[in-house]
Amino acid sequence: MERSLRAARLATFAYFALNGFLMGMWIVHIPGIEHRAGTGHAMFGWLLLLLGAGAFAAMQLAGPLTDRFGTRVVVPFGAALCSATVILPGLATNVWTLGAALLVFGVGNGCLDVSMNAHAIEVERGYGRPVMSAFHATYSLGGVLASLVGARTLGWGWSPAATLAGTAALGLAVAAVASLGLLRPAAAPESETVASGAKTRYRTPRRIWTLAALALMIMLCEGVANDWSVLHLRDVLDAPAATAALAFGAFATAMTLGRLLADRVAARFGPVAILRYGASVAALGMTVAALSPWIPLALLGWTVFGAGLSGCVPQLFSAAGHTDQSTAGANVSRVAGLGYLGVLAGPAVIGPLTHLVPLNLTFFLPVAFCVIAACAAGILRAPGAVARKAVAPVGVRGSDSAS
Repeated sequence: MERSLRAARLATFAYFALNGFLMGMWIVHIPGIEHRAGTGHAMFGWLLLLLGAGAFAAMQLAGPLTDRFGTRVVVPFGAALCSATVILPGLATNVWTLGAALLVFGVGNGCLDVSMNAHAIEVERGYGRPVMSAFHATYSLGGVLASLVGARTLGWGWSPAATLAGTAALGLAVAAVASLGLLRPAAAPESETVASGAKTRYRTPRRIWTLAALALMIMLCEGVANDWSVLHLRDVLDAPAATAALAFGAFATAMTLGRLLADRVAARFGPVAILRYGASVAALGMTVAALSPWIPLALLGWTVFGAGLSGCVPQLFSAAGHTDQSTAGANVSRVAGLGYLGVLAGPAVIGPLTHLVPLNLTFFLPVAFCVIAACAAGILRAPGAVARKAVAPVGVRGSDSAS
């Protein structure tokens, strides 16, 4: 069983890294894809909404499908779909084909995102201790790898279509090989959705909507850093372009390192402490960055902001998945879906606010969201929010053959 669980953990790492790599390869080639399709920046911004819409819709479908058919079926399917469709934007030649390509690619990304998180929760339940944050760190590392590979292939003069075709082939291979390590389905537990042997219509618990709202706020903060950190240093503090780029680099690096460490901290102090003190530290870092008149201090603020946020979202996903084992996929889909909307809402919310106040003052909106998350951290204390060592590992049935 231990060997089977280790294999499942490695497989989960592979899928998270693959998802980050696929998304990173798409992002690296955005300028070339935009040029080939002949879209302006404004139109391209609207087309990106189709990517988000496809992902959000797929997340809501993938959760219940994962509960019904199991992660062993849905995760490889989502990975294969996301891998196969990453080439489509590189083949687009006009606005219409690019819009369709982004919609389909978004569906693949959403399906993989929810199903791999659901499997991660099964692995965490088997280990009986927090392991979720490390998976999310691997997603970030996949994006870093994509930036390096993409930069190299662009330097060689490869077209986006050629590079993304190779990416698709690699992704399909990883999806197939990693599927061998996924956990086998366990017997379905009794839950609130089962009555007299018949399943009733699933109703999202109020606690899940609270976790989803917190995910929206925290991931909106991440979206603000993704889209506005560089502009903050460049436009507010007049930093050179190369120096301004360090703002996002500092945030992303702190985020990745924090997630690599968060599981051990959560195991010792609990998820409530991770969210409460992490969000508080993030609020402090964002305040420092917003008010700093000096570039080095602003960079420190963005670094602290990333470190504070790093462990928050994994705790929310984990809590959603452990609330009810039989509906883990559906619960994760609600939290992940609203969280994804938060990432998209970052630029949409901050942009209009800059017409009313300076850019750095708009950052007090994410500061407020961090404070709210810190105050609401007790929601993670609810029964079943965290995997306990007393919980029997999943995937026991059929595990003898796997080990």
